Amino acid sequence: MAKALTPKPRVIKDYSALTEEILEQIKLAYPYGFSENLISYTNKDGLQVSALPFEAEDKYYLVRMTVKQANKIIEDDEDYDDDGNLRDDVKEEYEEKYDEDADADEIPDEPADEDAGEREND
Repeated sequence: MAKALTPKPRVIKDYSALTEEILEQIKLAYPYGFSENLISYTNKDGLQVSALPFEAEDKYYLVRMTVKQANKIIEDDEDYDDDGNLRDDVKEEYEEKYDEDADADEIPDEPADEDAGEREND
């Protein structure tokens, strides 16, 4: 019998309330800024709000922000250049940091058995 997938919990937060790790992952997901990626939804009070969607390993985030706030965040963040793009050195640093975590779960390649080919030919 197939196991039912449990949906990830949805979390609505302000950008300033996120952990450094989540912020870094969001920057990797949106290296060219946030404003073009905002979605609109109706909150529990019936008000139309905008947020940046981000799916982490364990949660689905909606990061509350307006287009104006999204542009200001990128403008003030030293990880982004004057054109609003994630700097290459920062991108490489974050990719290495989070690729390391993924690599820890992988099984390392076994060394090649040099005699294997010879045995097949016997």
